[in-house]
Amino acid sequence: MKTIQWFPGHMTKALRMMEENVKLVDGAALVLDARAAFACLNPSLLKLFGAKPVVFALNKCDLVGKADIDRLLSRFAAEGRRAAAVNAFDKRSVAKLREQLFAALSEKLEKNRAKGINKPLRVMVAGIPNTGKSTLINALAGEKKAATGDKAGVTKGKQWIRMGDLELLDTPGTMPPSFENQTYAKHLAYIGSINDDILDFEELTAELLSELAVKAPAALAEKYGIDDLSAEPTELYNAVCRRRGFLLRGGEYDYERCAKAVIDDFRKGRIGRIALE
Repeated sequence: MKTIQWFPGHMTKALRMMEENVKLVDGAALVLDARAAFACLNPSLLKLFGAKPVVFALNKCDLVGKADIDRLLSRFAAEGRRAAAVNAFDKRSVAKLREQLFAALSEKLEKNRAKGINKPLRVMVAGIPNTGKSTLINALAGEKKAATGDKAGVTKGKQWIRMGDLELLDTPGTMPPSFENQTYAKHLAYIGSINDDILDFEELTAELLSELAVKAPAALAEKYGIDDLSAEPTELYNAVCRRRGFLLRGGEYDYERCAKAVIDDFRKGRIGRIALE
């Protein structure tokens, strides 16, 4: 599979904007997709926050099994990182994220109170594209205040969103300037964080099927009726085409249609609740 790299010009502009605004915030919420949490850790953003408190929001946790969520949370805790599993459509998990934000910013809050300062805590919300930053902000706010979408690059500029004792800065999704780890790059492509227009979906789907045959064999077999999960990617493709009826005239397999369907199934959780990492 060809190397995946995606860092459009507007991301350089976005990073500069964030560098200018980071001094205005008390801390940060770094939103990760729980299916590919470590691929979503953009070193550029971690460097940007410096010593400011950071809460890692493992978003879309409803698309990952509980055992994997517990494992991820334990790993972050072992690394001294404050993390919360969250589903933007579940009020209880959103409330837990809010609690984690205030816990991370408790020192700043106490200093403000000691000085008689009564102002909202400011938090920058950042992350890889399409991890659900804006949806999460709307969940915290209890209403739609940030633009959302199901593809990379919906948020184009910054916007401050006030919600009582919190003020959140929504920022555009940003990638690392380059991907040294191509496994992580593929994971980001699977979850829709990379612009689909630059991807070869047929190659990407072959990689995804091969990876799921190892990491989620039961879910893959049940979804597509695949008997031999050790088969070559082409045979896995063929099995899915047969199961879903993706055939061209003459009985040839419609790999293009199959590729789009498999990627869509994975992104929407229809194959199963799967953590890639």
